[in-house]
Amino acid sequence: MTDTPARLLTLLSLLQTPREWPGSELAARLRVSARTIRRDIDRLRELGYPVEATLGADGGYRLVAGAAMPPLVLDDEEAVAIAVGLRAGAGHAIEGVEEASVRALAKLEQVLPGRLRHRVGALQSATVALTRGDGPSVDPRTLTTMASAVAGPERLRFAYRARDGAPSRRLVEPYRLVSARSRWYLVAYDLEREDWRTFRVDRVAEAFATGARFTPREPPMDAAAMVARALRGGQAYEVDLAFAGVTAQELPAWLRGAAVAEEGGCRVRFPSGDSPEWLVARVALTGLPFTVRGPDFLVAAAAALAARLTAAAGPGAGPGPDPEPGPG
Repeated sequence: MTDTPARLLTLLSLLQTPREWPGSELAARLRVSARTIRRDIDRLRELGYPVEATLGADGGYRLVAGAAMPPLVLDDEEAVAIAVGLRAGAGHAIEGVEEASVRALAKLEQVLPGRLRHRVGALQSATVALTRGDGPSVDPRTLTTMASAVAGPERLRFAYRARDGAPSRRLVEPYRLVSARSRWYLVAYDLEREDWRTFRVDRVAEAFATGARFTPREPPMDAAAMVARALRGGQAYEVDLAFAGVTAQELPAWLRGAAVAEEGGCRVRFPSGDSPEWLVARVALTGLPFTVRGPDFLVAAAAALAARLTAAAGPGAGPGPDPEPGPG
């Protein structure tokens, strides 16, 4: 990356992730030498960004809180307003406030000077929202701790209260935060139980990152599907679909990885925790010809969706017009 301004912005974006970056890893990411990274770090410091360096074999660089806000396009009042808004949204799991907002809060609070952190906390504690979600409140500090551990990636310890009230201590490798049904969930690999688990964040206390880094594992399904499975009482099911006249390469990415070729097309089998209705609708929106081969309740969901769409088209409705031929 030879464009110095673009490289500096990319470097700054990496450093704003709450972790320590070895110089060799930054150099590899930006495809430059370690000497260039050191010069770029000096340039960021000259611009007022508080970049801290640690020595030794495990040393590296990280962005820390300074005496004043670094020269972003935010003044102190704007930074406080944004932090308070993100905290309020995260704490009440307002619909539409996704993991990206929690990551933004983690980045912003990482570089807030102490005086601004105090103002954010005071405003948050003095503010009462008129409208709140149906779910219980979540401490935004817990969310930002988890988001930082996910980004690290860093192992996480916390106290947890199960549905029946039983307390436990957990050591996990955090994977993703998911917002669903006005609640926040942490998807993580539980090291003591040697299995994937979904935790309600409002039942978490005393969360802290241990400093121990790890190589992320490949989950059995995506994080949203794991939360959906948990909300269904842990009942995952095996989806079996056939696509006639379709190759695996023509499938969307979320189906392609589970596809195997068969005569006349391909077949897709994968575990899912999604509702059958949503899964059938999602496959139908691909616009590809498919048949649901199982399980039976998924076949029934496809038939019910087809009946509803036929009724919605009105009496006497036939197939739509053929698409206009393309150029050539």
